[in-house]
Amino acid sequence: MRTQVAIIGAGPSGLLLGQLLHKAGIDAVIVERQSGDYVLGRIRAGVLEQVCIDLLDEAGVGKRMHQEGLVHGGFDMLFKGERHRIDLNRLTGGKNVMVYGQTEVTRDLMDARQAAGLTTVYEAGNVAVHGFDTKKPRVTYEKDGQTHEIECDFIAGCDGFHGVCRASVPAGAVAEYEKIYPFGWLGVLAETPPVHHELIYVNSTRGFALCSQRSHTRSRYYLQVPLTDKVEAWSDDAFWNELGLRLDAGGREKLVTGPSIEKSVAPLRSFVAEPMRFGRMFLAGDAAHIVPPTGAKGLNLAATDVKYLSGALIEFYADKSEAGIDTYSERCLKRIWRAERFSWWFTGLMHNFPENGPIGQKLQDAELDYIVHSETGARSVAENYVGLPLDFGA
Repeated sequence: MRTQVAIIGAGPSGLLLGQLLHKAGIDAVIVERQSGDYVLGRIRAGVLEQVCIDLLDEAGVGKRMHQEGLVHGGFDMLFKGERHRIDLNRLTGGKNVMVYGQTEVTRDLMDARQAAGLTTVYEAGNVAVHGFDTKKPRVTYEKDGQTHEIECDFIAGCDGFHGVCRASVPAGAVAEYEKIYPFGWLGVLAETPPVHHELIYVNSTRGFALCSQRSHTRSRYYLQVPLTDKVEAWSDDAFWNELGLRLDAGGREKLVTGPSIEKSVAPLRSFVAEPMRFGRMFLAGDAAHIVPPTGAKGLNLAATDVKYLSGALIEFYADKSEAGIDTYSERCLKRIWRAERFSWWFTGLMHNFPENGPIGQKLQDAELDYIVHSETGARSVAENYVGLPLDFGA
């Protein structure tokens, strides 16, 4: 098989890249080791920044997002038993975010790719990348008992944190920066109306909680739990009871409980790999960086990577210019480190760190009090939360 761009990974970043290249007349094949149903079954966050919304519109897959997505102009911060609203819209000159599940983004992109008759290879075994330091890179994989090879001009590694692309880079050619947090998020998805029309971030003496949503009838909740906790140890009743204990009186009164339709414990980490280009192979999304979900940056950073990468590849084929390719890693990393900083800071502000002792909680309370009573403090949170413009730092 011969294609211009071989994309490894059929998550939202790989699918979005494929769609943007298709719109520009560039041929791309996507190779995914899991099944399509498995990819759609992955439950992820769904707070979209304007950059991500605009990019999905550019890719021609934004119709259902605009019909079903929930526009949020702010969120609540709950600490010391009281709620305070961060008015994103007012503090950022009219910017909002949209709640639209990553699963739905993936579904829209899958449907568009299928409708266009584009090639996606699911359940590909032993995927390997070759020759990316030459002008003739290749991808091999096994399917139905046979080995297949794809010759291409470029390889896009959109295959996640545990993917083959970054793992194939020679030792010493990539620097990795990582922080593992001493707790995880126990998440529950339920067919219940949300406790509030906007998100609630909770700092309580019992631990962090987040009240989120996927629609007017589907809720997503999270609790900070020890890394040693197993999902099997948490019954639905135990989860709802603990969430209620971390909420304020108004939240407990409006909380509607019900059977969970998905429950999982996810560890939290900050991770960045530098650089993001290796000859003719590029990393994008979780293959290059992970942020703790507190700041709602994961999918949005991946979308920005794809925006820069698709633009660079389109420029290469249209103008025979390698300028975009040469600056891809630098442009992405400037935004990534800014988002990593905010996600790390926000995680540290909202979660319990028992090792910090009683003074740790007092210091968090003082900083939270400053944020909600200072226009400057609130604006800093709001500006980081809604996301940077694409030309940040240019």
